[in-house]
Amino acid sequence: MYKNVKSKIILISVIIGLILIGSLGFLYITSISEIKNIVNQGNDISVVLTKVDNMYQQARISIAIIVILYIVIVALISAFLSRFVICPKNKFIKGDERRELRDKLNEVSSRKNQIETILLHMTDGIIAFNMKGEIILINPAAKKFLSISPEDNTFNDIFDKFKLDINMEKVIYLETWTSTEQRIQVDDQYVKVLFAPFKNEDERPDGVIAVIQDITEHVKLDNMQKELVADVSHELKTPITSIMGYADTLLEGGYDEETQSKFLNVISSESRRMARLVTDLLTLSRYDSNKKKTQKESFDLGELVKRCQEKLAIEIKKKGHKVNCFVTADVPLVYADKDDIERVVLNILSNSIKYTQDNGEIKIYVGFVYNDAYIKVFDNGIGIPEDDLSRIFERFYRVDKARTREMGGTGLGLSIAKEILDKNGGSIDIKSKVGEGTEVVIRIPTKQ
Repeated sequence: MYKNVKSKIILISVIIGLILIGSLGFLYITSISEIKNIVNQGNDISVVLTKVDNMYQQARISIAIIVILYIVIVALISAFLSRFVICPKNKFIKGDERRELRDKLNEVSSRKNQIETILLHMTDGIIAFNMKGEIILINPAAKKFLSISPEDNTFNDIFDKFKLDINMEKVIYLETWTSTEQRIQVDDQYVKVLFAPFKNEDERPDGVIAVIQDITEHVKLDNMQKELVADVSHELKTPITSIMGYADTLLEGGYDEETQSKFLNVISSESRRMARLVTDLLTLSRYDSNKKKTQKESFDLGELVKRCQEKLAIEIKKKGHKVNCFVTADVPLVYADKDDIERVVLNILSNSIKYTQDNGEIKIYVGFVYNDAYIKVFDNGIGIPEDDLSRIFERFYRVDKARTREMGGTGLGLSIAKEILDKNGGSIDIKSKVGEGTEVVIRIPTKQ
């Protein structure tokens, strides 16, 4: 539209210019013709000069009028173009530029808000330092992990207190330096810090970023694995040493039948303990690797508990315990792996029998609350110290190692029980007081 208007105005300007130029040409031709007529009429030279001078003055005036008229017309056309064509177009262009600039600013602001939100909710800590070592960006996680105070404003303020063999120059300029990852202990937590330089648009170093990750659980698991290896080695070493010692003694010969029988009984007992230990370790391994598939079914928990009591009748009789089992009426069927739950119940009842003095009393209750059936086992045994209660489900943890080992325990029974109940959606809780006895509560879901 603007192009058509502009073309028409230019065309009109050209036509007006041609008309004015034609008028000047016509005036010039008319003036020459008049001069020729005057000369042909034979007028006196003075008359001719006078008339020519008059014509010249008229021509000058006419040319001046035509030029002024043309200038006025061109000025009007220019004003029209400026007001109705050029100015609106410039405004339109400026409007587009402002709109584009506004869109870019909105995009930058949106990205900034996104980055701030991400940094705010990241579980990892982020700290960015400029070339002077000053903090230019930090998120709450980093402040928490490294216990950063308001006075810590530089790279050295933060990391010097941890006595790390690292500085910004190493991170930025030594490309072959590989130890950019550091482990730091802050109180009872462990964090891993990864340092990396970042560059500007000219590919020149512009600062350093530190990424902080909480590895406390990884360190604890690693320590637990090391402890497990050490415990397994120790647990296996003791019976192996006994077996080797008694076997070598028997090989020497010269012992009577009674002594040989005694040595063989020790070898047999230690072998069975090793077998139980290996079996328990394999069980835990299958649960840890999810290779043990739970075959859930509905069954009567009260009947299962009574059957477990019957299986342990010989041990109960040997120690002279009084064991009573009470089943609340209308306990719904539980939904779990029957064999696994039986193993848990046998383990708990065995512990009560073992750690209750002769002629003790054990009470078993089977009931129902909300969506769970429960088993409560009370005994008046030796009890568990309060400081040990929080660790009794750890693997190989024993309150009295010598006594447990003497009774044939592997130190894995409660760990296996907890694993089984976790897999079946249940739970186990133990309360105890030294010299008074122990209470164990097992919950098992009744619905699928």
